[in-house]
Amino acid sequence: MKSAIRQRALELGFDDCRFTTAAPPESAGKFQNWLIGKNHGEMQWLERNAEKRVEPEKILPGVQTVIVLAASYAQRDSCSVILDQATAAHHESRITNHGTIARYAQFSDYHDVLGERLKLLTKFVDELGGVNARSLWYVDTGPILERDLAQRAGLGFAGKHTNLISRKLGNWFFLAEILTTVALAPDAPEKNHCGHCTRCLSACPTDAITAPFQLDARRCISYLTIELKGSIPVELRPLIGNRIYGCDDCLAACPWNRFARAGKLMEPHARTDLRQPDLTKLLGLSDADFKSRFANSPLLRTKRRGFLRNVGVALGNVGDESALPALQKAAADSEPLIAEHAQWAIRQIQGRLI
Repeated sequence: MKSAIRQRALELGFDDCRFTTAAPPESAGKFQNWLIGKNHGEMQWLERNAEKRVEPEKILPGVQTVIVLAASYAQRDSCSVILDQATAAHHESRITNHGTIARYAQFSDYHDVLGERLKLLTKFVDELGGVNARSLWYVDTGPILERDLAQRAGLGFAGKHTNLISRKLGNWFFLAEILTTVALAPDAPEKNHCGHCTRCLSACPTDAITAPFQLDARRCISYLTIELKGSIPVELRPLIGNRIYGCDDCLAACPWNRFARAGKLMEPHARTDLRQPDLTKLLGLSDADFKSRFANSPLLRTKRRGFLRNVGVALGNVGDESALPALQKAAADSEPLIAEHAQWAIRQIQGRLI
């Protein structure tokens, strides 16, 4: 049955498929301590669902197996690319008035793309399991510790940047899971293969990776530009550079990316318009424009107020004099969050012109 499920997963476009038990993850205690230390910032949903995250039985009674799947989002021109901190900084310094969006968001919304295939695979699992089989699928939405389950299933290992690394896919892949009452033999867990490498720690612009395998989300650029709903701390704004949605620096620095390969499931859904977009044009988006421009995109998550906040910070860091008219208009925006960050950006650019 495992072979049939794995074969069907690959036919549907997934790049890997592994199996583990539904026992609580071994890292449950570490997760609880991470929450107690308030490292999750304003992500209160992590705290609300903490009990379910450490005990899959509370999500699906009778669950026996977790099927873990990977879908690569590496693009052909990013495969085998490894960036060190100096290279990334040099690249960023050349991008005037243009922003950077995390690679995973340069596609149609992965929740929808993967979800369509997961529905089919879940139905296949239930049919194989018989009339009493019950299954649930998730794509980055369920209250489970998916990274820990994926490592136990042998799909990859948690790197020092706290993200999952696959020896087959590098860093560039999405995770998805199927929880099922069908009992299937577990695969062997993966061992850590970071060795003495600390490139990801050195690459983090904000020192959010406080020690190997420890992340303070409150300093992470992905958190600051996506999860944080209010004002970005002033002392962290210059460190964000031209990033307007997420950050890839710790992932891009990983040597395991030499094994990355373009994913056949996500590749047709790539959006080239989201590569290094013009920040001054983005700053002029109305709410309707924002929803239209980023329809079916993960970027909708920030809403206009959060996204234009990020654009303002990026222009404050890499914008030139030509960005001032757009910023001056944004500084009078009816949304205080946008206006505040635009005003900060104006001061930054004017300071560079003196």
